[in-house]
Amino acid sequence: MAEISPWIAVIDDDPAVLKALSRLLRSHAYNVHTYGSGKGFLAALPDGLPKCLIVDLQMPAMSGQELQEQLIRKGLNIPTIMITAHHDAALNQENLQLAALLLKPLQESTLLAAVDRAINDPPDDR
Repeated sequence: MAEISPWIAVIDDDPAVLKALSRLLRSHAYNVHTYGSGKGFLAALPDGLPKCLIVDLQMPAMSGQELQEQLIRKGLNIPTIMITAHHDAALNQENLQLAALLLKPLQESTLLAAVDRAINDPPDDR
């Protein structure tokens, strides 16, 4: 049986960002599932856990931080790369358990390096 590559969940309310990140990651042989909201991702949890999350920090209804807090309450510590276009919001996220915090516009090499680290060297449980 062929080994299934680890999958990555990308969660962003901007369809253009979802499409771009999905294309980029798939072009580097990652299996990607995209979600337009944190609630959509949470609803899909029974289907299995990703090796890594890429989550927009500021989304309507449920922010990236709120999503991570819900996952932690459920006992799920999935390596998370938080992305944001709001530099001032990024400065206030020291309490997040992150593999990385990246500012938009994303640099391809920086994102891919963060994904590689998140999958291969996940942060210790805190």
